[in-house]
This record gives sequence, C-alpha cells and structure tokens, in this order.
Amino acid sequence: MRTHEKVLARIESDLAAGRWALGERLPAERALAEELQVSRPSVREAIRILEAMGMIRTAVGSGPDAGATVIDRPAAGLGAAVRLHVASGTLPVHDVVATRATLETWAVREAAARSGDTDDGWAAEATRLLEAMEVPGLAVDEFVRLDQDFHLVLVRLAGNQLVEAILAGLRSAVASYVARGVQQLPAWPATADRLCGEHREILDAVVAGDVDRAERETREHIWGFYRETGLAGDSPAS
Repeated sequence: MRTHEKVLARIESDLAAGRWALGERLPAERALAEELQVSRPSVREAIRILEAMGMIRTAVGSGPDAGATVIDRPAAGLGAAVRLHVASGTLPVHDVVATRATLETWAVREAAARSGDTDDGWAAEATRLLEAMEVPGLAVDEFVRLDQDFHLVLVRLAGNQLVEAILAGLRSAVASYVARGVQQLPAWPATADRLCGEHREILDAVVAGDVDRAERETREHIWGFYRETGLAGDSPAS
C-alpha cells in the first residue's frame, strides 16, 4: 500500500468512527502529516483524491473557510469516474443504459408507491420541467438538462439516497450518449415531441400510484431512445 493510500484509509476510518462530521474541517496538512507520520506530499495527494471523489471541499487562505471541509457529494466522484471510463471505451454505452434502466425503473416504481404519502411539491416541479421541455425550438443541450432534472425528481421521490447518488453520478455519461444519439436521428423535433409525451405518461403513472405502468413506461422510454438512435448497433451485448 502506497503512503497516500494509508492516509486515505486512516481518514476513512476516522470518518466512519465519527471523528469528523459533515461541515467540519479536517486538520491542517502539516498536522495530519505529523499525526499520521507521513510526508506532507502524501497528505496532499490524499486530499486531492478525496476532493475529486466529492468527499471534501478545499479552499486556500487563512480564513474560517480555508482548508479541507467534509461535504460528501457522492455523485461528483461517481460522475467523473463513469464519464472517463465511458470516454476511454472501457464501459460500453449499452452497460450505462442497462444500469440506468435497472436502477431508474426500480426508483420510479418506488416513487409511484410513495407518491400518495408525500406533498405534491415534487409533482409541481416535475410538471414545470415538462412544460419547459415542450417549448418549441428548445436547444438540444437544454432539453437534455431539463430531461435529466425531471428524471431525478422522480428518483429522489423513491427515497433511496444511494440510488439517487448513482444515477446523479451517471448524469454526465447519460448526457454524452444522448447527445451522440441525437446526432444520428433524422428528425430531432419529432423525437423530442415523443419523449415529452412519454414523460407525461410516466408522470401520470407515478401520480396515480400505478407502479406497474410507471415501471413499464420508464423502461420503454429509456430503451426506446437507445434503439431509435442506432446506438444499440454499437454494442455486441445489445
């Protein structure tokens, strides 16, 4: 085990033990190095890794916000890792779609089961996003952003923070394959209209508490776009 990995293991152990809570600052670099009996560069490398993983936020200076603060944003690290692996070709697009479909259909099913037990603020937000997506001539990148926000509203309703973090982490990878797929479509406006209609069906099913329809509509929505764009032909697993 390399020195910076020992630092990471120690920080992980201390976080698990409750030594530091969200919002608290880690000891200064020098103090950590002395406590762990390692070099300051090793501590610095470990801190950079934790920041990339979304576990901490660093700020320079000497004020109250300086140093490394525990924040824990799991989606940040997941998103960066998945995006890079997809870009390198290590993770096929089919695998990203399959993972998204598996988790999101479960989440939407749970959302439908829970929808009657929560206030309707989520439904108003989902409707607002749908109406924004339906504006004629909307740029593709803006449509995709609103689309992802809509899906995450429903995922959040399911109440599973890990599933939400994983799907939020997949966001950039999903946006990448969607953008690539759009370029292969003969008529994006027609597809956008169809996607908006499918979003309406999914939302209606969730609001109605129809778990089977919500799951079915979501599955076909995700895989249907994948097939329509021709991306399925890129993967032998499809």
